[in-house]
Amino acid sequence: VQLQASGGGLVQAGGSLRLSCAASGSALDYYAIGWFRQAPGKEREMISCISISSSGGRTYYADSVKGRFIISRDNAKNTVVLQMNSLKPEDTAVYYCAADRTNYWYCSQLVYDYWGQGTQVTVSS
Repeated sequence: VQLQASGGGLVQAGGSLRLSCAASGSALDYYAIGWFRQAPGKEREMISCISISSSGGRTYYADSVKGRFIISRDNAKNTVVLQMNSLKPEDTAVYYCAADRTNYWYCSQLVYDYWGQGTQVTVSS
């Protein structure tokens, strides 16, 4: 599967962005999808993921984004969307989506095999 992340940009604090992870070569419904981010000088971190639909489509959110970000599937468009609300300057980072075919409830514990290129999100104060 090939992944393409898009939707990044520059937004003021308190604003919203909608990131999309589009797939080609395979149906995303057969993959767990994770969203990661990496800020300058920091390690990459997982911020959200959604398990394979047959595992119940369980979602995970890091504490730093819980209550502000929402991950969802759009199977008709073969994409996974990350809706980001109430953005903060500390959300500034390059955001990546990744996929894994493991059928497991806890997507946060998976090792993701397929990665898209990143999309830059910049939140100004």
